[in-house]
Amino acid sequence: MKYDLHSHTYYSDGKLPPIELIERAVEKGVDVLAITDHDSIGGLAEAHQFIDSEQLPIKLINGIEFSTKWQSFEIHIVGLNIETDNADLLALINEQQQKRETRAAEMAARLEKKGFSNVLARAKELAGPGQLTRTHFARVIKEQGAAKDLQGVFKKFLVRSKPGYVPSSWCDMATAIAAIRAANGVAVLAHPSRYGMSNKWLRRLLVEFKDVGGQGLEVALPQQAPCDRQFLGQLSREYQLLCSQGSDFHFPTNWLDLGRNLYLPKDCEPVWQQWGDA
Repeated sequence: MKYDLHSHTYYSDGKLPPIELIERAVEKGVDVLAITDHDSIGGLAEAHQFIDSEQLPIKLINGIEFSTKWQSFEIHIVGLNIETDNADLLALINEQQQKRETRAAEMAARLEKKGFSNVLARAKELAGPGQLTRTHFARVIKEQGAAKDLQGVFKKFLVRSKPGYVPSSWCDMATAIAAIRAANGVAVLAHPSRYGMSNKWLRRLLVEFKDVGGQGLEVALPQQAPCDRQFLGQLSREYQLLCSQGSDFHFPTNWLDLGRNLYLPKDCEPVWQQWGDA
């Protein structure tokens, strides 16, 4: 069985609509896929409907990825196998989306002061039915010739101390985890190696994550050194966390795709063992 438990559609900062994401997952041989859009469950119903209508050989797991604040870091918490009609979950989604709208308006105003034009309207156009993210603003800036690629845009304009940066006001980890668990989901710490923190700080994060109800650790990603995967597997055992894996897919590239290079180290307890029908 091939599991990919972290992916995005154009309901957040991915490029593909849910139907195309599902088609690609089937093409790549993914058996179990989680759609985990940022602070959104907008694409799930469409994806389920498409799978059912076409009788596709794939299991879809309801998911979400919440942005949270911890110390000076933005930490992402993935919720897997959630009940999408839960009132606590829906209330937090609404709160997070309002924060995104406020931040987006301020970001656009700052960028327009630096000479960029029609920023907010164009970012909303690029976002389509989804919500605004920094990636949409980066695409606007790139279109206006300020950098050759999105990485260059972020470095020049959208990270701390740069002209378009606006501090986030996301909820804390405990709030996100409580909402996920209220919806009978599993709370997973996403891509722990990407936060740029030392091992000491990572261990500190894991202690607090578990103390406030966190249940899993994303151990395997496509672009990952074997030693990093083994280390994260070791941490999962040390802190008694379930193990997850996911591509964090946003759009196809030469080096990243759905289901690619995803496997867990030995002696890890997979998160999907919690789901009898998966």
